[in-house]
Amino acid sequence: MTLDTGGRIDLLNLADGTTTTVGDVPEISSTSTDGRYLFASSATTGALTIIDSGMWTWDHEDHFHYYSGEPRTIGTVEGDGEAVVTSGSSGTGVYFPDSGKGTVFDNDALARGELDVRTELSGEPHAGMLVPLSDLTLLTEPGSTGTAASVQAYDKDGRPMDGTSAECVDAQGTIATAVGTVIGCDDGALLATLDGDQVSYERIPYPADTDAPKATEFRAREGRPTVAAVAGDQGAWLLDTRERSWQFVPTEVPLLQVSAVDDREGHVVALAADGRILVLTAETDEVIAATGPLLPQTLQDPDLMTGVELTVDQQRAYLNAPAEQTLFEIDFADNARIARTFDTDTVPAHLVEVGR
Repeated sequence: MTLDTGGRIDLLNLADGTTTTVGDVPEISSTSTDGRYLFASSATTGALTIIDSGMWTWDHEDHFHYYSGEPRTIGTVEGDGEAVVTSGSSGTGVYFPDSGKGTVFDNDALARGELDVRTELSGEPHAGMLVPLSDLTLLTEPGSTGTAASVQAYDKDGRPMDGTSAECVDAQGTIATAVGTVIGCDDGALLATLDGDQVSYERIPYPADTDAPKATEFRAREGRPTVAAVAGDQGAWLLDTRERSWQFVPTEVPLLQVSAVDDREGHVVALAADGRILVLTAETDEVIAATGPLLPQTLQDPDLMTGVELTVDQQRAYLNAPAEQTLFEIDFADNARIARTFDTDTVPAHLVEVGR
């Protein structure tokens, strides 16, 4: 799905290349997805609009079920400033840092097209996050600098649970893996897992032999145990949540985004600061393939760059080039071959991949 600069939402069918317009949401500053829903947030109005793409996949581990329905707008959540959305197995968390207010919506109700509030939490405004963890909720708590200092678990009724807090200074970035939920902290990662209704935290510290900048945003193929993050201007971090270990991958050119495919070959796909797509492997720490520059015009426009998104699935990577009015499909396993390009009749300012 793409959202143009005027707010028009288009759904591109990758099977036949057809495009369907599914609605309009103006003044959008950021988008995200859980693989089914488009969450479109406006920092100007404080509104978060939730659109059901009608496309999703259900993972049964040894096989997948694919579903297709009609796209529709479910509703709008009113808040202050830009919302932070975090999806869990049974709930979707929406947090507004400007107000410190957060809400968890029931995923079964979302599937029916309803906004059903499961839990509401409120704290001091700060740059933090709210993370659904099955029927429980993790909420960051602020320190003295306006950033997060710790994480606290709350039960399904929104009450803090005794003995379920953990230090996490300057918490930034979260992602759900096949092992547990990752939250980035200044000294490494906090891995939260659940056994029944018991929350456990494990700290995964950064390696002592590198001073590369910390990870602040994690990306990966959905559900996989290994995730990736940009390491400042020095390269990439790979976090293996199964092995509880970090791997630093230096690169000659700074990276803007990086995502772990976590396939048999250990592919890692990155968007470099010069507009190329790089393919690395976790095994060798080397760039094994690269495209030419794909975003020469977009790179000159900082506003458009904020909506550029690199997303990966099991076989392909996708990238929007807003100023070029093009979407790229890249076969990362075949020497970073440009498999297909899709020209758009509007500026594809934001991109999310749904149906996966």
